[in-house]
Amino acid sequence: MTDHAAPAVPADLAQVGHVSGAYGVMGGIRVTPYSTDADALLKVKTWWLDKPALRPVQVRTVRMHSGDVVATLVDVKDRDAAEALKGASVSVPRSEFPALPDDEYYWTDLIGLDAVNLQGEALGKVADMMHNGAQSILRIMPVQGEDGEAKAQERLVPFVDQFVKQVDLAGKKITLDWGLDY
Repeated sequence: MTDHAAPAVPADLAQVGHVSGAYGVMGGIRVTPYSTDADALLKVKTWWLDKPALRPVQVRTVRMHSGDVVATLVDVKDRDAAEALKGASVSVPRSEFPALPDDEYYWTDLIGLDAVNLQGEALGKVADMMHNGAQSILRIMPVQGEDGEAKAQERLVPFVDQFVKQVDLAGKKITLDWGLDY
């Protein structure tokens, strides 16, 4: 009797998209990427899907199509199997992301950073990123006061040079030209 151990789940998995449906009749899937260029989806050949349970899948073919990623997976043979994956999160190990120029960042690296302004005042923590068509937007959740109440509303700060003054990934901090009263 052979014991097939489940593959070890990488500690640095990052969610990069979700399966939005089937594509074609031969088992293709359509993936909505969480970044505009979808580099990680296009270049990494092993994805991790969380449906029906977290598991690795081998990518046979992958390409961009109308803003989405269209892919065929080795073990998905027909449209019914592809439809069954609808809603699955698609993750890849962060260590396999393509390298970026020094002044560019993956959203997943910015989420969780402490946000401070030029005066050193805490603005909150980057909770999420979004894109409004013109630029990326930092969604910053407020810090809690000593009484447990949030000191401010969430902040939406455009991720542009005018407001983003320094990103310190090692120090887990982003410095913004943004007042407490904005």
